[in-house]
Amino acid sequence: MKYRTRIYYTDAQKALMWERWRQGWTLHQIAQLFDRAHGSVRGIFERTGGFRTPRRSRSPISLTLAEREEISRSVAEGHSIRSTAARLGRAPSTVSREIRRNGGQADYRASDADHVAWDRALRPKCCKLASNRDLARIVTAKLRLLWSPEQIAGWLKHTYPHDETHRVSHETIYRSLFIQARGALKKELLQHLRRTRAMRRSRHHTQKTDIHGRIVGAVSISERPASADDRAVPGHWEGDLMFGAHNSQIATLVERQTRYVMLAKVASKDTETVVDALIKNARKLPQELYKSLTWDRGSEMADHKRFTLATDVQVYFCDPRSPWQRGSNENTNGLLRQYLPKGIDISNYSQAQLSAVARQLNERPRKTLGFRTPAEMLSQTVALTS
Repeated sequence: MKYRTRIYYTDAQKALMWERWRQGWTLHQIAQLFDRAHGSVRGIFERTGGFRTPRRSRSPISLTLAEREEISRSVAEGHSIRSTAARLGRAPSTVSREIRRNGGQADYRASDADHVAWDRALRPKCCKLASNRDLARIVTAKLRLLWSPEQIAGWLKHTYPHDETHRVSHETIYRSLFIQARGALKKELLQHLRRTRAMRRSRHHTQKTDIHGRIVGAVSISERPASADDRAVPGHWEGDLMFGAHNSQIATLVERQTRYVMLAKVASKDTETVVDALIKNARKLPQELYKSLTWDRGSEMADHKRFTLATDVQVYFCDPRSPWQRGSNENTNGLLRQYLPKGIDISNYSQAQLSAVARQLNERPRKTLGFRTPAEMLSQTVALTS
């Protein structure tokens, strides 16, 4: 039987892998750099959950090996601690503590002291969530409600403004999930994240294909009012179709100022069906809360003029292959995947169920709103306009 040779990578090769990983390369692309299968590099990233371990370095204020050798010579020659400290430009207490913790004047050796200091500096800091179980329980409960780590961190800061024990950064939450050796949060909570991959990685932008952009009479997003661009007034919406298995889909709509979400059930993606559903949905809102709609260049909005005639709402279209121009809607569709994962048949959901999903999302705090909820923001807007 022929055994495969175990693959070893040098530090330089690993550094290159991590740099490409940070840039968003796939495992397959990284492995091709070394003419290997992707499995040979996956383990390197999996050990730390996709987080690169920082390279160890000495503190700039620590004693150097040269300074320790000077201390050793001074001890051997019988010089006082104060005179030694003066030559080094250090405090006498620093020199005294260095000698005392490394064998005293009788047994002090510079190389041994330097080696012990390096080992002593490697103190794995206990994760805050591992040491504060009450905080960990709160974070766990919010993750089960499908809140993102950033939403949880912002909510904690807003809810406990004067209690540092109830503060934790979103990075700490992510690291506690992806690096199981920390022993703070259970791995099963990963399934509650917006994206359920086992390792953290760079984001990729969705690129639309060239079939988008063939809309007759499309009004470009560049002609949209300035008040819509700067989110100064409410009533400007972004929309898209979100797809599921078996050719199922729903229409997703997001108000730009408040990030309020509405979901509309659509039986098929032909333009007549989609426009009919959007017209029905638009009539649920007062005119002052529905001034414009921005869509991508999918063929489902080919009949956009009929929508405008029925609702008096102008439709604007993004430039081809520019989904970032509907950033609020793209981000919201990502959040909705926590409730409506890819691969499920969305047609099985009734309008009532879709409205319940939208309500749950509208009651989640959002960083961009100062960790207030879209529901709160819309209520304030309605109160001001009534």
